Amino acid sequence: MLQAIAFYFFSAIMIAAAFMVITARNPVHSVLFLILAFFNAAALFVLLGAEFLAMILVIVYVGAVAVLFLFVVMMLNVDFTELKRGAQQYLLPGLGVGGLLALELIFAVALRWSIAPHAVAAAAVPAGVSNTVALGRILYTDYVYYLEVAGLVLLVAMIGAIVLTLRERPGVRRQSTWKQVSRTPAEAMSLVDVEPGQGA
Repeated sequence: MLQAIAFYFFSAIMIAAAFMVITARNPVHSVLFLILAFFNAAALFVLLGAEFLAMILVIVYVGAVAVLFLFVVMMLNVDFTELKRGAQQYLLPGLGVGGLLALELIFAVALRWSIAPHAVAAAAVPAGVSNTVALGRILYTDYVYYLEVAGLVLLVAMIGAIVLTLRERPGVRRQSTWKQVSRTPAEAMSLVDVEPGQGA
């Protein structure tokens, strides 16, 4: 009974925080509500017995991503009123995508899709094994190809971000490591015979 009360409590706060993320006028408040939603999602993971996923959610998303969002929003002087002026043109496509996702969820719940028997057997935590070890065994045995594909997607995204932000600046002197390493003493220095009382 206590676990059910805790589940509904954390779920209600998480849904309310997620709703406030998209409705808050101040972007800093939106990021703070996002952090609150992450904490409540971590609490739900703890209730499910997945403490490792809860800690990863808190450390990675709250400790790095959400705080980074918060600092970026606070440091950048972005005119959000100017950005919101053209947001209404995306209202109909957004409502269409949201309605499609809602229909898919209703369709899934109405049909009561069941997980395949082998997935249930793989998801069960064996006796005497922590959930971290069980998660590692599942990821690196049954779903290793999906994990590698996810890594490749992240690699392509990282390369794309580097290519998009890379700019060629004319007139900038670049360091040539090969020329510095392969130079001879004769190229590196020159001796000048200075007469007494005269400058170089």
